[in-house]
Parts: sequence; structure tokens; C-alpha cells
Amino acid sequence: MAVTPQFSVADYAVFAVSLLISAGIGLYYALTGGKQRTTQEFLMADRKMSAVPVAMSLMASFCSAIALLGQPAEVYRNGSEYWMLGFAYFLMLPPVALLYLPVFYQLKLTSCYEYLELRFSKPVRLVATVVYNIQMVLYMGIVLYAPALALNAVTGVDLWGTVLTLGVICTFYTTVGGMKAVIWTDTFQTVIILAGQLAVLIQGSIDVGGFHKVWDIATSAKKVEFFDLDPNPLTRHTFWTLAVGGTVMMMALYAANQATVQRYLSVKSERAAKVTLMVTAPTLLFTLVLSCLIGLVMYARYADCDPKAMGKINSYDQLLPLFVMEIMRYLPGMPGLFVACIFSGALSTISSSLNSLAAVTLEDVIRPFTKNMPEAKITWISKGLALAYGVICIGMAWVASQMGGVLQAALSIFGLVGGPLLGLFSLGMFCPCANAIGAFVGLLSGLTVSLWIGIGAFVSRYTAPAPPAPEVPTSCYGFVSNSTVLWGLDNVTMQSSVSIRTTGAPANVTAGTAAVSVSSIYSLSYLWYSLVGAAVVILIGLLVSVLTGCSRGRRLDPRTISPVCRWMCRCLPEQVVMETERRTEDCQRLHHDDDNQELTNSVPKEVSESSFVEVETAL
Repeated sequence: MAVTPQFSVADYAVFAVSLLISAGIGLYYALTGGKQRTTQEFLMADRKMSAVPVAMSLMASFCSAIALLGQPAEVYRNGSEYWMLGFAYFLMLPPVALLYLPVFYQLKLTSCYEYLELRFSKPVRLVATVVYNIQMVLYMGIVLYAPALALNAVTGVDLWGTVLTLGVICTFYTTVGGMKAVIWTDTFQTVIILAGQLAVLIQGSIDVGGFHKVWDIATSAKKVEFFDLDPNPLTRHTFWTLAVGGTVMMMALYAANQATVQRYLSVKSERAAKVTLMVTAPTLLFTLVLSCLIGLVMYARYADCDPKAMGKINSYDQLLPLFVMEIMRYLPGMPGLFVACIFSGALSTISSSLNSLAAVTLEDVIRPFTKNMPEAKITWISKGLALAYGVICIGMAWVASQMGGVLQAALSIFGLVGGPLLGLFSLGMFCPCANAIGAFVGLLSGLTVSLWIGIGAFVSRYTAPAPPAPEVPTSCYGFVSNSTVLWGLDNVTMQSSVSIRTTGAPANVTAGTAAVSVSSIYSLSYLWYSLVGAAVVILIGLLVSVLTGCSRGRRLDPRTISPVCRWMCRCLPEQVVMETERRTEDCQRLHHDDDNQELTNSVPKEVSESSFVEVETAL
């Protein structure tokens, strides 16, 4: 009876070196430059970063460990249709770069949720902040725990030793090195991720007999599929769900997520921020292609002996670690490179989350009460927040270990939040008539509908009768199962920080012939969740705004409206009146005055020529 291969000294050495380099980068930026003495340096890298490292950071942050494990398993089980998500990476670029990014950059915000107070009201801002904080705290613990569990089951790497080591190192370099350390460690971790993926793909192809053989096996089994044009929204993965629904999902990530917005606001100019997005898309596509090819290679190896059906693994998220340990056990250090690759995805996601949570909590919750506090003390508070969230992250990993299947619901809830937040920002930027009441009611409605669909899908999936287990061979490559049963993430995988993989329609609902009923909505492809949430927020927000008088008589800062919408307003008749009231001085930050709703700080020169927009009509 074969025994699952274990980590060697060389593997631990490679893994340890990758962690030490990450910690060293954080220490370097703590001791050089401005030494993280201001909040602008700690949270925004003094807004002087160049485009390429920020693009690498964005790629690494949303190429989470769960995605690195889940994407190959997805292709292994369901074929290469998932490749079509690559279209979404490019389709989301124009709207984000031209419609959303200019608004954030011209306002020079630290927390993107500051925009919501400038455009609507403080209650809207606080609700969005609370929702974001809850989802990120839940997600950090899961990102830290889930891959450690999968690797522990297959490689023998100590579970809690790994969790604590990663949590401490990530918290350390984020707390002492700030945004610069986060971005540069992410850049280093991007290299590790790509190196690990390439090593697995090349060695796996060689082990099977060459990539031509991989392709032949996958093609004969109909695993190579690209353009499934089935229009049924209940079908889990089609070209339309991946390309269209995936585009809205990616827009939610890149236009309404603090961890992303904060990163591209740290670059030198608006043009550099747009270049950052342009560089991010190809790198995301490259990692997606590598993951899909690895999935096909795994299928070629296990085509006649599914490891999960045989009991070698309990979760398909453990399939890639098993595959690596089988093909690379005779190559010292290579399994260590793979584990470094997986946990680089975890580290980059967690570090960006810690920094973004510190920024949101400081700017949206604490800053209003510290107007007269010295900058040095506020900076120490921001570092303390990063440290506190790091401790919470480790604690949430323990909570995750006790939650069992509820974790899958937590991951689904995380993914369902992005759509309503995207809808809220879209309502503000593209609908000058929308008011604070409409935004507040719209956001709550969008969250309610999204959570209803997500939780309903989760409950219906686990109350449906389980299909009979298929007959499978009892051995494969001389390996006979002796594994124990462990909890896994079979039905959930994250694309970047927030895609949810569901099991699709229940057994009694087939693609193209699904019965129309109330419960059918629970079978909706997860890729439509963001679109549904955003649409509900915009429609309800506009309706309530119209019923409550829209923005009649309220003066809006034109910088809170998307440039395209401002251009369209100039083409309208006398409904929208542009009025110049004052010019302002240069400054670094904008504050909102609660009494007269005017901006008390100055505006950058390039946007100081304008004024306020007074909306005189309803729609």
C-alpha cells in the first residue's frame, strides 16, 4: 500500500525562503524612505508607485490560493469552458478605466467609500463600510485556513503551524511596511505563483507523455469546449455567463472594491492608473490559461481513476496538491515551490485585505473623531488597525475550522456583496437625479435580493437528494486509498477574491429545459449574481429617488459624476444647469462639511476649473 508523499527538507527550505523574502521586503520599507511616518505613505505609498508593480499586485491579490486550487479542479471536472472568463478580463477594462477610475482619481480619496458621503450621505457610506468590513474579515480567515487544510490533507504540512506562520508573517510585513511592502511583496509573490504554475504544467505534461497526448485525451473525452452558446441563465457555465456575467463580476472587483481602488490610486497619475488596469488584464488571463491547462493535464492523468471517487482525497480542492506530490516527489524542492505558489496567493490576498481594512476603518470610522490629532498619532492608529485585523484574521481561521459546511455559505455571501456595491457606485456616478434616500433603500434592496438568492441556492443544494455514487476502479498508478475523510470546498471556488462556484441546477432541472418556478432562481448561475444585485440597486434607487423628489435643489459636486455622464448632461436642454460658484486651492485630500455640504479642502489644479452641478429636474 503506497503512502502519501511527505514534504522533504528541501521543500521546507524553499517554502521558508519565500516567506523570509516577503518579511524582508516589509522590513526594508519600514526602515527606508519615509519610514511609514504618515498615513499617506502607509496607506497610499505617497501616491508615487509606478504602474507595473501595482498591476502585479492587483493580479496577485485576486489570484487567491482558493482560486489556484479551484480553477484546475473546475476544468478537470467540467471542461475548458471556464476559459471564456478571459473575455471578461478585457471587457471590463473600458468601463472601469473610462467611467469609474477618473472619478476616484480626481477626488484623491483614500477610502473609496468616502465617495458615497460626498455623493449621497454619511449613513450610505457607513452601511457600505460595514458590509465591506464584514465580508473581508470572513474572507481573510477562509483564505488562510482553506488552502492550509487542503495541503495538510495531501502533503502532510502541519495545519496550524502553517496557519500561524503565514498569519504572523503577513501581519508583520503589512503592519511595518505599509502599502509599499504590500505592493512589492505581491510583485515577488506573482513571480512565485507563475513559476509554480509553469513548473506543475511542464512536469505534469512530461509525466503524462507530452502535451499532445494531454490534448488528445481531453478532446476525446469532450473536455475541450469553448463556445457553449446556450442562453439559459440556469446553465452554470456558458459563453454568455462567463463573458457577460463575468464582466459585471470583474467590474465589481475593480470598480467597487476598496482593496483594488486603493491600489490604483497609489500610482503617480490617472494615466498611470489606466496603464495599471491594462497590464493587469493580460497577467490575469495568463494565470487563468495556466490553471486551465493544468486542469486538462490532471484529467489526462486521472481520466480512468478519479482520486475523489476512489477515496484518495475528500475534496477536489485537494486534487492539485495530490497531483503535484505524485509527479514531483522525486524532484527535491519542487513540491516546496508549489506550496510557496499556493500560499503566495493567500499572502497577497490577506495583505491587501489588511491594508484596505485599515484604510476604510481609519477614514470612515475613526477619522471624523480625530480632526485635531497629530498626523504621527493617526499613522500609529492605522498601523494598530492593520495589526488588529491580522490577529482577527488568524482568529477567523480558527472559527473557520469550527464552521464546517457553513463556510461555503460564508464564501457565497462574500461573492454576492460585490454586485450591490457596484450598483451603488453606478447609481451615484451615472444618475445625477439619484438622492441619498434612493441610494440607501436601493443598497438594502440589492443586498436583500442577492442574499436571498445566494442563501436559497445554498440551502436547496444541500437539501436535494444526493446522486448515487459512480462505480470507479479500486486503484490507480499503484496507489490504493488509505485517506481519512476531511472537510473541503467541493462546491465553492473563488475567482480572484470573489467568484463562487456552485454545483449548478438541482438534479430535477436540466440545462435548456428547466421548469419555470419560484425555486428556479436558486439554480441561477453564480456568474449572474453580481448583475442581479447591481440591477436591483440601480432600479430601486432610481424609483425611490423619483418618489422622494430626486436631487431637486441639491448641489452636486460634478467630480462625483462620471465624466461621460457630465458630457451627456451638457447635451441636455435646460434640465441640467451648470453653475460656476468658486475656484479652490491645491490640496491633497477632500473633506465633506456636514453642515453646509461643501468641500472644505482644495481640489487638484486639473479639476479646479469646474464647480457644482445643480440638478433642477427629476430625470
